[in-house]
Amino acid sequence: MASSDLEQICSHINEKIGNIKKTLSLRNCGQEPALKTILNKIGDEIIVVNELLNKLELEIQYQEQTNHSLKELYKSLEEDYKDVEHLKENIPPHLPQVTVTQTLYMKLRLTHCQINDVIKEINKAVLSKYKILHQPKKSAMSSVARNLYHRFIDEETKDTKGHYFVVEADIKEFTALKVDKRFHVILNILRHCRRLSEVRGGGLTRYVIT
Repeated sequence: MASSDLEQICSHINEKIGNIKKTLSLRNCGQEPALKTILNKIGDEIIVVNELLNKLELEIQYQEQTNHSLKELYKSLEEDYKDVEHLKENIPPHLPQVTVTQTLYMKLRLTHCQINDVIKEINKAVLSKYKILHQPKKSAMSSVARNLYHRFIDEETKDTKGHYFVVEADIKEFTALKVDKRFHVILNILRHCRRLSEVRGGGLTRYVIT
């Protein structure tokens, strides 16, 4: 979650809490029938605050999980780099050294240049998707957001329950990434490092954050 999004949510929560405090100051007058609507408003505000707190907790948990995954991925890539260095320094004499070395570094360079950007964009797609899914049910959504909401729900399966995931349509909807061969190569690296898993079904491949 970007710091601006977190600040916006916290500001919204503080505003709701302020409203509750103001209405609670009138609770001694709550016995009057004319003021029952105020008590009803308090109940509505509490429900909204509770939903916002739940959303904030989910976002924080996701960011902690993402941060842990990135650290593990970096560690794995660092180990791969050491392996490549070892291979480069111990190439058998009968092999064409230049070709092997160039091929190894070409693959490594592609990984280092692209993988962090792809991870950031996947995170962006996940956050955008679940920001829509976590909106209160009674909130007003645009027709575009509502259509996306229903698509997200339809793509859920029992295997993705409780997990964050995206499909290629989400990548195209929320990011500027090209879903091309290079993109799938990087996804293979992430799967190899156990940062992603795939759930297939209904003609879709779901990329689950692990």
